[in-house]
Amino acid sequence: MATIDNIIKSEVNPFNLINIKPMNFWEEKQNPSLTVDSIHREVLSEIEEFLDLVMIDHRSRSILLTGDPGSGKSHLLGRLKQTLNSKAFFVYILCDWSDSGNIWRHVLRCTVDSLIQIPEQQQESQLILWLKSLSAFTKRNLKKRLFNDSIWELLLSDRQKFIKHLKETYKTARIYNPDIFFGVLHDLTNPELYSLACEWLRGDCLSEESMQALKVKYCIETEDEAKSILANFGRISTETQPIVLCFDNLDTMPKLPDSFLDIQSFFDVNTTIHGENLKNFLIIISVITNTWNRHINRIQPADRAGIHKLIRLKPITIEQAETIWAYLLKPLHQQANPRPESSIYPLKQNVLEQNFPSGKTYPRNVINLGLIEYQNYKISLLSEKKQNGDKEVEPELVIDRSAEFQLLWQQEFKKIQSKVGKISLLPGTDLIKMVQEVLEALQIQSIKPKLLKGKYASYSLSYQAPDKQGKVGIVWTEDANMTSFFHIMNACQKAIQENFCKKLYLIRISSVGNARLAGYKIYNQIFKGTNHHHIKPNLASVHYLAAYHSLVNSAIAQELVLGGNTITLQELQSLTRETKILNKCAFLQDLGIILQQGSDSDDRNGKKDLRPVKDFMLNLVKTQSYMGVATLISQSVAQFPEVEETDLQLLMDLLCQEQKVKIINPKAKLQDRLICLVNKI
Repeated sequence: MATIDNIIKSEVNPFNLINIKPMNFWEEKQNPSLTVDSIHREVLSEIEEFLDLVMIDHRSRSILLTGDPGSGKSHLLGRLKQTLNSKAFFVYILCDWSDSGNIWRHVLRCTVDSLIQIPEQQQESQLILWLKSLSAFTKRNLKKRLFNDSIWELLLSDRQKFIKHLKETYKTARIYNPDIFFGVLHDLTNPELYSLACEWLRGDCLSEESMQALKVKYCIETEDEAKSILANFGRISTETQPIVLCFDNLDTMPKLPDSFLDIQSFFDVNTTIHGENLKNFLIIISVITNTWNRHINRIQPADRAGIHKLIRLKPITIEQAETIWAYLLKPLHQQANPRPESSIYPLKQNVLEQNFPSGKTYPRNVINLGLIEYQNYKISLLSEKKQNGDKEVEPELVIDRSAEFQLLWQQEFKKIQSKVGKISLLPGTDLIKMVQEVLEALQIQSIKPKLLKGKYASYSLSYQAPDKQGKVGIVWTEDANMTSFFHIMNACQKAIQENFCKKLYLIRISSVGNARLAGYKIYNQIFKGTNHHHIKPNLASVHYLAAYHSLVNSAIAQELVLGGNTITLQELQSLTRETKILNKCAFLQDLGIILQQGSDSDDRNGKKDLRPVKDFMLNLVKTQSYMGVATLISQSVAQFPEVEETDLQLLMDLLCQEQKVKIINPKAKLQDRLICLVNKI
């Protein structure tokens, strides 16, 4: 086994591996290094007490959770889910709805998206567990509700009996459209219809064929319909576990013209959940303390009264900070022989005391300080004379923010690839918002939302063409229903007739129908042989938009950190332009925003494009100052599992030939070789 210092020379800085940006606790694994049992223990207890009250009387309640940036609000939500998922169904809702006229539909979509997740140590989704726990399918035995297999099996075989049984069981619950709602719940039990039933419940605009399969005549299209369906979930589950709605990062919600958040619209929703008797919900609202203080007087007093409990996250102690350091350094210590005597070696506790003289701080500050101190120590290890007898060198710590950003981008892009498997998973309102954010980053002028008028206004925007040749309009819709498509095409035709734009782009990968349909006929008139264009986006383009959107939300929430520094939205936009991370987005090339230069899906001589892999390897070396060759290969394999190790070795050789990196000790064994930038050591 190697000494701890040799391991430090070789391995990646463990503080670089920590992602403390906001995360959906159903999509990303909880970071155990920040889960120190004593941190926020009293907050967990307070929230659990409120959850117990909801379990007893089924009356919905709201908790406001405030804290400074980096205090661990999003992490705490994940910890709550991990700790209390056996007592409740958990829903994660990022407050990034496209506009304030779309909140209920956003909440419903996020609720269903969370309910279809499978909790740890369970075999079925929260949605099926919730369905089976309804009083219609249980019996009482020794004061406990037990799932009744015989009733369940009997009703599964007959859809009408299933609907009739639920209508009879919940006849006093004021269920909205019970025949349709209960029918869709029955479809959840049919493997062939499960996905369609989930799509209907989340408010997707389904095709006529899909609606026929579900035996429904309409989809959930309005705020009132979405609110009523959400209410149904609560009204029939008053004898089951509560549903916990976790609203994270209020800063990501739409802003008013005066730059304040449209926070009143959100608290109208919170009050409605209480006032209109939506049963069995515990609402947890996570917000930055300063954001809450700035907006509290913009919320109606009656709505402020709808907050039943205000909890503020307190700073952590030096001892708790040291525990975080120890957890992150533990994997390195376990490889070392002999083991370091201090659990935080090579860091020192007095550094914590010097930097936080009050004895209090926040988890993010602890991570950032650890990153800098660790890297300084690592660099100091090369201050000794080099083996070839050259003069002594004194490397300096230089944070390459561009390299760190590109690494973060690749991680985010990979996460989005695994999350978004088809374009239709994202509503048109969200897609057009993502387009707007990207256009703003690329400094496109005169961007204005809602080019269209009426119901589908939020599916559109306009901007000034880069060549100054007039206004360009974009409409993005993936609604599968041809009636909806007809209305959107009608709105497009009116926008053109009223000269709202000189050129109109329709963005749509879904079908545009056939010659027999009225919507198709209007589509043909607009986009065939005219100055207007239909772009069929590829999935990779949507991954670019969604990955950038995720970083925008993090920056707005003051949770995007590079090299120990918080990155603002303006800095994110600047880094995006500087690193040209969007240049391979085919959609932006089709719009003429980016010059044609290939895309990530392009093959080179029939082989996979290895340039992203090469860029990753170079950027990783840049962020580490120097590192082990074996570690560079293993990290690259983790990021690009489809790439062979032989290809990675060839890419490393190529970087050496290009004099971008060099091997410090080429005669050493492979596991002992170190690699650095040519101009650094």
